[in-house]
Amino acid sequence: MRRVSGFTEVGDRVWVARYEWYDVNVTLVEGEAGLLVVDTQSSLVAGREVLADVRRVSARPLVAVVNTHDHFDHVLGNAAFLEEGAVPVIAHESTAATVLETAEQAKRSDRTASDPRGREIVDSPVVPPDTTFSSVTAVDLGDRAVELVHPGRGHTGGDLVVRLDDADVLLAGDLVEESGMPAYGDDCFPMEWPLSLDLALNLVGPSTVVVPGHGAPVDRDFVMEQRSAIGIVAETIRDLAGRGVPVGQALESGEWPYPQEDLVHAVRRGYEQLPRAQKRLPLL
Repeated sequence: MRRVSGFTEVGDRVWVARYEWYDVNVTLVEGEAGLLVVDTQSSLVAGREVLADVRRVSARPLVAVVNTHDHFDHVLGNAAFLEEGAVPVIAHESTAATVLETAEQAKRSDRTASDPRGREIVDSPVVPPDTTFSSVTAVDLGDRAVELVHPGRGHTGGDLVVRLDDADVLLAGDLVEESGMPAYGDDCFPMEWPLSLDLALNLVGPSTVVVPGHGAPVDRDFVMEQRSAIGIVAETIRDLAGRGVPVGQALESGEWPYPQEDLVHAVRRGYEQLPRAQKRLPLL
């Protein structure tokens, strides 16, 4: 694998840089027509740092930016890339609808207030996606097409994966995480996440390099193992709700693959999202 200024080539002209701040991955895809950048880091300043690294890899023109979902650590660098000139910012339609609110919540959060670089987050302009899709689309880079797929909801409502068939690489966003457990936030869809990963796994072969939103690249076996654990979370929620266990008692009542304290939102959201027919009173 070749390395250039923080970027490592994980497939033919597919480069990944893993940045220490929030341990977030940024991916650069090169084609004859130019460059595609997938996710842009956590602030305008950080985005400019990424752009400088990109320019050490290639001088080709920027064709487009893709956001895998709406969380600030993947979108607040968008403005840095538009400083070079107008290019489309592409995301799922749900991401475009929620990114402004999600970014503003991040700017007001306690985590940002305690972050030594938190001021960068607060001061960063939010550039929402201006090009959206609902199911599948593609970006033409001249000699290669980059496929964008919304496999369903999971980590957020607008998760997308990026498939590079010619390089056998899949960019999974935060549907897959390597450096920590899957992040169940207050906007997650725990009951749908397993099925979304099933669809994503249909795009993953035995030799596919899978790039998670955070952490080192992984393989199909890793994704399958994580999907199994995410499935256990969903089925445990379904079982507890079906037996009438109150949501306030669910965490201590279930056997979970992850620490209870990290599943607070997963349980609450799961109970909320289950259809009434799958719940038994009393639940509250």
